[in-house]
Amino acid sequence: MRNLSNLIVTAGLALALSACGHNTEQRAATGAAAGAVVAGPVGAVVGAGAGVVVSKVSKDH
Repeated sequence: MRNLSNLIVTAGLALALSACGHNTEQRAATGAAAGAVVAGPVGAVVGAGAGVVVSKVSKDH
């Protein structure tokens, strides 16, 4: 249960920080760094994915 709560917190933090940057690579890197700090390698993957998603969504609007 603790791992699930860590993953949820990591995803939220990654989504919040993944909007930082001007392009997809910067947003993915910011999200990955934030996720790695909170939950290690799994957080880095979640953060990078969140950065890419935020970048794609922001380009559509």
